[in-house]
Amino acid sequence: MVISRRKRKENKEINIHLNNKPLQQVTTMKYLGIIIDNKFRFSEHISYAAERCGKLIHSLSRSAKLTWGLNHKALQTIYKGAILPLLLYVAPVWADAMKFGYNRLKYIKVQRLMNIKIAKAFRTTSSEALCILAGTTPIIIRTEEAAKQYTIRKGKGDLTKSIDLEVELKNRPHPAEAPAIIEVEEYEDQSIQIYTDGSKNELGVGSGVAIFTGKELITQLKYKLDNGCSNNQAEQLAIA
Repeated sequence: MVISRRKRKENKEINIHLNNKPLQQVTTMKYLGIIIDNKFRFSEHISYAAERCGKLIHSLSRSAKLTWGLNHKALQTIYKGAILPLLLYVAPVWADAMKFGYNRLKYIKVQRLMNIKIAKAFRTTSSEALCILAGTTPIIIRTEEAAKQYTIRKGKGDLTKSIDLEVELKNRPHPAEAPAIIEVEEYEDQSIQIYTDGSKNELGVGSGVAIFTGKELITQLKYKLDNGCSNNQAEQLAIA
């Protein structure tokens, strides 16, 4: 495989023989579980991982129906233990490829299939709402998180202080334990507020301005425009 990002049209075929047998030249190859292409764009790997996980999710269809079958907790365990590791395998290598929309869409579709089964939701539910209902983090954010964790691990510093860790609902502080709101004396706002309006009807065209200091009305202005003026002109005159 010849690796090059050159856009020039040139002959990239190289004849190499091993033991008097020609080696086949390819544009992609699998190495250590990752699909490497001759442009280092990793679109083939993302497609491969998405297709593989899609087949696994479809195999759950018989036991993950809307009204019966595997429950929410079991499906979440399958997603976190089987689907997610496949999607995020060596994510730091190809995470930059997610800046392209066509690559992001492949992973979003896969997560959407799983979220529908976890949440027991209808297919018309939006992808963003499905993540909330299923309690899963959007896959694009998880990809960025995996890449960032690798960078921090390879660098210096305490990992636990550098990364926000996900906390389960049962371990989050109870709302009743939140600090109480202390009421203070009412604040007397003396700021100047100006309200404008313009309108047009069968009686004519006009503009109005009301000026307040705090809650006290101190000035009112009224303007009448020619009947040929528009409502927008009346609004603009009031602002001016």
